[in-house]
Amino acid sequence: MDRIKITGGRPLEGIIPISGAKNAALPLMIASILTRETLTLHNVPRLSDVRLLMRILGNHGVDAAISGKRLGQSEESGETITLSARDIVDTTAPYELVSRMRASFWVIAPMLARMGEARVSLPGGCAIGTRPVDLLLMALEKLGSEIEIDSGYVIAKAPKGLKGGMIDFPKVTVGGTHVALMAASLADGTTIINNAAREPEITDLAECLIKMGAKIEGAGTSQIVIEGVARLDGAHHAVLPDRIETGTYAIAVAMTGGNVLLEGARADLLQNALDHLEKAGATISVEPTGLRVSRAPGLLAPVDITTEPFPGFPTDLQAQFMALMTRASGPSRIHETIFENRFMHVQELARLGAQIKLEGDVAIVKGQSRLKGAPVMATDLRASVSLIVAALVAEGTTTVNRVYHLDRGFEALEKKLGRCGADIERISGEG
Repeated sequence: MDRIKITGGRPLEGIIPISGAKNAALPLMIASILTRETLTLHNVPRLSDVRLLMRILGNHGVDAAISGKRLGQSEESGETITLSARDIVDTTAPYELVSRMRASFWVIAPMLARMGEARVSLPGGCAIGTRPVDLLLMALEKLGSEIEIDSGYVIAKAPKGLKGGMIDFPKVTVGGTHVALMAASLADGTTIINNAAREPEITDLAECLIKMGAKIEGAGTSQIVIEGVARLDGAHHAVLPDRIETGTYAIAVAMTGGNVLLEGARADLLQNALDHLEKAGATISVEPTGLRVSRAPGLLAPVDITTEPFPGFPTDLQAQFMALMTRASGPSRIHETIFENRFMHVQELARLGAQIKLEGDVAIVKGQSRLKGAPVMATDLRASVSLIVAALVAEGTTTVNRVYHLDRGFEALEKKLGRCGADIERISGEG
């Protein structure tokens, strides 16, 4: 099993290209089931989750092909993937596949909308919380689907097709909004989604569906209106830049000091996080090709954060920001409101010398002047990268084990950081 070894103490200087967003690419790939025509996606990140989803879609009969490199492309240039779901050969998504990637449960929506039926395994638990699918199923029922749960599988049927309806989410749900958007695009009549998620990845999916012929208004607001159409066509669409990767590298620069251009990054996708980062002491400026992040030597200021749905502070940056606050000049409070069990990185940060006290869904971080390297264990995707951030300034060497979590969401992380001066390397083999 691969490990990443880091010797801390070096500022970051240079350029880091920002990859396409995993959380946008996955639902976009799933949307290919909605049409018999070819959907071509550009700027798709090279991640293990993308490869796994290609296998899962192939199980349903979706043909996927990755285009070769083009002249002038760098190693981190996003891939172009063509997806063709001309013939759906299987409407069942088995447990052995869905259990490996929760987002694959979303195939239930386009399968049901196009084929009138779907049998999809319940995804089960998750390291950062249960993340139930009840709101996703409620949305499908509001569109006329019959839902039955049998032996761990959701069996959804709409033999006469889905019908437009009113979907009122009791709380913001990104997965529920993705599912409702895809299902309603082929439903007969008008669908109104109230309390819809406003995340940029929702807007990206809507923009792609519109290119395919869907009639959608209001994406990016709390109310989305969809006028169903009889069929969708193929399209070309570029995945938006990854706001979580952007925020992670911005935090890494703030942690280590230095000056880095985050090439291709967009401030509008994570303005709340950037505002908090500036309060901590970073300088952030918008340039024609991306965002420049720098920090002069000196202490970081303590900053409190509360995770919230977009446009609030993203839960997927909470662990990284907590790592940053371990080096602040005073105490800070990290309030996690989205997922339970998302403080598992606290124990591993403590191995580096961090002083963090948990009080329910609040972590109180006592900033200090130094961290010391140690062997640590990644517990999930965002927790693992928080350990990388901390290790970049820890004295001595830190070894991060179980980095397959990182490979699910960060493309060529050690190469991107290494080119900016970090002493970081991947070690292959058992560990």
